[in-house]
Amino acid sequence: MSSGGIDLSPLPVPGTGPRGRIQITDIREKLNQIRGDVEETAEEARPVATYAAVAGGIALVAVAFWLGRKRGLRKATWVEIRRL
Repeated sequence: MSSGGIDLSPLPVPGTGPRGRIQITDIREKLNQIRGDVEETAEEARPVATYAAVAGGIALVAVAFWLGRKRGLRKATWVEIRRL
């Protein structure tokens, strides 16, 4: 069976049980393998996420400063002193 050039036939999955059946230990081993891959990927991505968080924090502080300064200048009172 193929749909759009992709072969969708099921792959044989040999297990360690009798007559090649999959047992719970096979599933646990596969889940531990996947968990290890995910943890490796997370460790590799952690420095990038840290840099992004720091850059986002700096940008947030800069925008807050800019908006506060703009508002402060708009509300500032100008006093003009004239000599007679």
